[in-house]
Amino acid sequence: MQFSPEVLIVLGPLIAAAFAGLLQRYVGDRVAMSVTTASIGLSLLLSWPIFLDFVGGGGHERLIEIMPFINVGDFRSTWSVRIDAMSAIMLVVVNTVSFLVHLYSWGYMSEDPHKARFFSYLSFFTFSMLALVTANDFLQLFFGWEGVGVASYLLIGFWYQKRSANDAAIKAFVTNRVGDFGFALGIMAAFFCYGSIQFDAVFEAAAANPGLTLGVGEVHFNAIEAICFLLFIGAMGKSAQFFLHVWLPDAMEGPTPVSALIHAATMVTAGVFMVSRCGELYHLAPLASGFVTIIGATTALFAATVGLAQNDIKRVVAYSTCSQLGYMFFAAGVGAYNAAMFHLFTHAFFKALLFLGAGSVIHGLHHEQDMRHMGGVRKPMMITWSMMIIGTLALTGFGIPEIGGFAGFYSKDAIIEAAYGSNGIGAQFAFWCGVTAALLTSFYSWRLAFMTFEGKYRGNPDAHTHDAHGDAHAHGDHGHGAHAKPADGTAPAHESPVVMLIPLFVLAAGAIAAGAIFAPYFLGEHAEAFWRHVIPLAHGEGHHEFPAWVIWAPLSVTVTGFIFAVLFYLWKPGAAKAMAGGPVWAFLYNKWYFDEIYDFIFVKGARAVGDLFWKVGDKRLIDGLGPDGFAATTNFFSRNLRRLQTGFVYHYSFIMLIAAVAFGAYAILAAIGGHR
Repeated sequence: MQFSPEVLIVLGPLIAAAFAGLLQRYVGDRVAMSVTTASIGLSLLLSWPIFLDFVGGGGHERLIEIMPFINVGDFRSTWSVRIDAMSAIMLVVVNTVSFLVHLYSWGYMSEDPHKARFFSYLSFFTFSMLALVTANDFLQLFFGWEGVGVASYLLIGFWYQKRSANDAAIKAFVTNRVGDFGFALGIMAAFFCYGSIQFDAVFEAAAANPGLTLGVGEVHFNAIEAICFLLFIGAMGKSAQFFLHVWLPDAMEGPTPVSALIHAATMVTAGVFMVSRCGELYHLAPLASGFVTIIGATTALFAATVGLAQNDIKRVVAYSTCSQLGYMFFAAGVGAYNAAMFHLFTHAFFKALLFLGAGSVIHGLHHEQDMRHMGGVRKPMMITWSMMIIGTLALTGFGIPEIGGFAGFYSKDAIIEAAYGSNGIGAQFAFWCGVTAALLTSFYSWRLAFMTFEGKYRGNPDAHTHDAHGDAHAHGDHGHGAHAKPADGTAPAHESPVVMLIPLFVLAAGAIAAGAIFAPYFLGEHAEAFWRHVIPLAHGEGHHEFPAWVIWAPLSVTVTGFIFAVLFYLWKPGAAKAMAGGPVWAFLYNKWYFDEIYDFIFVKGARAVGDLFWKVGDKRLIDGLGPDGFAATTNFFSRNLRRLQTGFVYHYSFIMLIAAVAFGAYAILAAIGGHR
């Protein structure tokens, strides 16, 4: 086993997770929290120099082999740490967000009785994600893939006393298993076709034989198309894409730091990373890439429409995550893998900022999450408000072409322009979905800001029955007067402690500057030197190649969404209330009724099929004609024969007489028949 800084980056969080989880009762919560936070901090400090080396042009790709993983026949996998531009990006994204979430959790989870367990889960999740992004073959990728699935199950269901948290954890786990089945089949197909699971070997073999087919019975498919399609099924589950997205909003049952860690920059971006890592394959699979484009574009638009009608502050941010992931996927689908990874990079900053900012609001409002019961929060929480505004501007991609803007402006505009300039399957559909989703994103993002921070405090009329375990660290000010409405309409909120505000400042800096600083390396003149053929690059992305209306369309719809939000939620708030409750609002509020449809088809459908096989097939047919049938027949004859056993002599004499007469009659008839 080789030890190096790269190995320590990956294994350090695992050691810390084991220490905190196994030794908590001996060392106490504070030591466990300190060890896990320090471990992630060390990984962070070691990760940024690696990334900056690639940015500066001095980084070199390398592979550190730790130990053999599995060697069975020709199937060989070595646990490795692969360092290149893509893994360097993910190292800083994962470790930066994870460290800030650990730090934030010191304040947010301060009164939770299970802090050591929580920090152990966070560190284990971080290790799994780091193992995933530094993999050199599909097996290690799959190991990390399943590891983050297990960790997300543990974190979403952290408050296991709550039925809703348990249900959400199971829903996330089962939904991901559906996608992971396709992912596993894709890995098996790659090994079957190319005899290897190492990325470079698979990519080279696929490029050398693009016409290879994969047969199922009499049906044959192009092997690359089939492998890419199956791999993307796994990405659909892990990254909550259309049809397999239903677990994401329910995952908000976990503590808010979990939402920031899982849904901002790490687990849900694993699918984007995988597709981009396999860009050499998808580049050879136009049909599978078209499928990625269409699903991503549909997800971007669908999630944006649902976000319009949600009232839970965390659910709004969660659906914005789902929508932004759709942008990343259709960017990868049209071949703009660098734009997809750039949006992943910038999105990590502003989405973690929004989630942690939402957690700060929930913390300051005594665990209130319904925006209808907020308002007037700006004055008592000016710092949180300013951070949330920065995150909102970055999420909506505010910026002026040729001048600049917030981080989301650079990456989102590059994706929309790449879709417009592509000739791939579904590219134009993706372009219009992206523009429309940008309009809706602006509207619901500013809706969140205005409903939460502006106007007068509305309060929760049922505050005295509010469950303080909703974010399980009850404060001492949860008394009955905690939600009383002040005379000036200001919310009875308090600013979060410094340990929760420091991560907001760091993330806000990234949300402001990350796009402008790193755009030349991801997309511009330094892209060739930065990526070094890790992914196929889309060339010619400058603004001069697109019509002016394409360049200005994102800003136009962003401003339009802002104006409508001002009209509905600041100038004429009654208009928004009037719309709520209609059929369109109900359709969006209920998430296009996907949960109800899936419950009817899969849950009730599976139960109906089970009842059919159990009650009809098993009990009536198999048991009825088999053991139960034989038993019933035997019982019938034995019950009737038993009636003949009366114990009276004259009954037996009568039977003997009847038998003699019958025998005599038979003998006479036989004799007569013989004479004839």
